[in-house]
Amino acid sequence: MPNYVVLEPRYTDSKLSPANDDHPSHDVYEGQMLVKEVYEILRGSPQWNESLLVITYDEHGGFYDHVPTPVSGVPSPDGIVGPEPFLFRFDRLGVRVPTIMVSPWIEKGTVVHGPNGLPFPTSEFEHSSIPATVKKLFNLSSPFLTKRDEWAGTFEGILQKRTQPRSDCPEKLPTPVKIRKGEANEEAKLSEFQQELVQLAAVLKGDDILTSYPKMIGKQMSVKQGQKYMENALKRFFEAGLSAKTLGVNEEQIVKMRPSLTTRSSPPSTAYPQP
Repeated sequence: MPNYVVLEPRYTDSKLSPANDDHPSHDVYEGQMLVKEVYEILRGSPQWNESLLVITYDEHGGFYDHVPTPVSGVPSPDGIVGPEPFLFRFDRLGVRVPTIMVSPWIEKGTVVHGPNGLPFPTSEFEHSSIPATVKKLFNLSSPFLTKRDEWAGTFEGILQKRTQPRSDCPEKLPTPVKIRKGEANEEAKLSEFQQELVQLAAVLKGDDILTSYPKMIGKQMSVKQGQKYMENALKRFFEAGLSAKTLGVNEEQIVKMRPSLTTRSSPPSTAYPQP
């Protein structure tokens, strides 16, 4: 297993592969099964005593939070200002999100409330804390990605309180209760979020240079059509990357695709390395 792995859930809901991203109206059973499966595989692996599993979310789910959101002392990541009329400066944080850390090196029942004024007096734990902590754990000499991860609190300290890994971590987790009775509705229209994923896939595929991008791509697709489009885009992108590598292109180059304007069902991938 690589030293650093990111797992994304399935965001589209199909009969053979139900969505497990916990987004409405998907069955949260599938999302909790994903957590269970990942944990149990990691728990039974040779890497368990050298691992940290971080489970987090990109939003709070709409639940009330009594803690005020930080609005001062938060640096803008890159100085970008949003468009009119709000001119948002990205210099505040949002509502808290749940984050669970699992490791035999963490004391049982540990609750972490804040970074205690480090690395800056106003620092908080937020999503940028993950790359900031990775930079510390792996002793990376590269600069920070933005001013935000330079400012964010890091959590490597919770792994440094024990001298030996715990041996009492459960090998299995309880099986969650299935909520949804029927099958996934593959003919449903894509949600706004899923349309954005299709548009991201369009960039990989090269369709972002078409006049239909981004206003039309994904707007009229069903879940089934959107899933097929994204799978095809990823497949073509990976094929192009392998082709570029075979041709001797530097692995650090980014492959830029061009769209196929033919009617062939499986057009050849064309890769254009970019610096």
